[in-house]
Amino acid sequence: MAEDAPTAASSAAPPTTAPPHPSGAGGAVWIVLALAIIGGVIWFMIYKRQQKTPPRLPPPVTISTTNAIRGDIDVTVSRIGTVTPIYTAWISPRVDGQIMRVNYTEGQMVTTNDLLVEIDPGPYQALLTQAEGQLARDKAQLEGARIDLARYTNAFGKTYGTNALHAISKQQVDDQQALVHQDEGTVKLDEGQVSNAAVQLAYCFIHAPINGRTGLRLIDPGNVVHAANTNALVVIAQLQPITVVFSPAEAELPAIQRQWQAGHKMTVEAWNADATQKLATGTFLTMDTMIDTSTGTVRAKALFGNEDLMLFPNQFVNVKVIVDTLHNATLVPSSTIQHSPQGDFVYVVTNQVVTLTNQAGTVATNQTVVAMRAITPGVHDDDADTTAVEGLEPGAAIATDNFDKLGDGIKVNVRQPGGEGQKGGAPGNKKPRQNKDKARENAS
Repeated sequence: MAEDAPTAASSAAPPTTAPPHPSGAGGAVWIVLALAIIGGVIWFMIYKRQQKTPPRLPPPVTISTTNAIRGDIDVTVSRIGTVTPIYTAWISPRVDGQIMRVNYTEGQMVTTNDLLVEIDPGPYQALLTQAEGQLARDKAQLEGARIDLARYTNAFGKTYGTNALHAISKQQVDDQQALVHQDEGTVKLDEGQVSNAAVQLAYCFIHAPINGRTGLRLIDPGNVVHAANTNALVVIAQLQPITVVFSPAEAELPAIQRQWQAGHKMTVEAWNADATQKLATGTFLTMDTMIDTSTGTVRAKALFGNEDLMLFPNQFVNVKVIVDTLHNATLVPSSTIQHSPQGDFVYVVTNQVVTLTNQAGTVATNQTVVAMRAITPGVHDDDADTTAVEGLEPGAAIATDNFDKLGDGIKVNVRQPGGEGQKGGAPGNKKPRQNKDKARENAS
């Protein structure tokens, strides 16, 4: 029994537990609390700095400007054209013979009937003399036959009283009449041979058939040429006047036809290949009879006086037909027009009050900015880089560069002619500065 007592006492005692460890969830709470305190301190310092620092304005963009102007602009049709002589003569020999003289120089301007080349005329002069001799002989035979005919006719017609006395027969008279006709034919043939010999002799002296310019020399004296050889002895191209052939598009024909049928002489300008220099000014001449269905164009021709010989045969030129002229239009450089899905626009330079707000307060400033102004482009002149527009007043200042940095309301500095920017104020206008410089020079 004594052994069982301690067992009961031990079973009645409560179990004991270990105290909690200081690390774990409690440590994480202290870390979060410390980070929150540090963040609050940083925010407070930034807030106080913003209270002391004024709001920063965005940096301005330096641009150049120009002004929209009121003026006239031509309605034009521009195409590539080819200079074509009105007449081109490829002069070949028409008789056989040796070249005796070449009387022109390469590139010489010649007029009609100028002697260019001489072929040996000796053989043809001999043929002409022979034909003339044969003609003279046959004319003499014809004259004798006519005398005999007159004698025979007189003998046959003699009468004695009331009785006819025929000294010769009627047949002899008729035969002599036929002989006269035969000799007349022979003389006619001889005259033709004389004319042919004279023509062949004339072919030995080659004259210019038109006014124009000779090309490079193609034959030298001493060479023998043949009529069967089609190679040219000299090529002459008429340069004054000269034409340009070009092909307007089918859609451009109505405007051209209205002016043409009304009898208006449309001005046509010929420019060099890169359209930097005007070569000549002429007038519209005519058009072909039908449209080329493969290209949708029609061949047209313009006439140029070419007094200074700036146009050369087969030269490629830029042709500009002035179909009409718009007066008092608003004009801007074509390069200033920008494009967007919403339409075309330009950046107009203007002065306005811009308000900036931050945590420190609100700041208002008067500054030069650009505004997007919607326009409607019309007629454009590529050569002058000018476009007529609607929706813009003449005199408005518009930006001409740095478009990739601009936007609606962006602050700008207007670049002066010397290259420095101008903060605020009116857009850059070169005339006032030039006038001041001129006045300063006059005063000095």
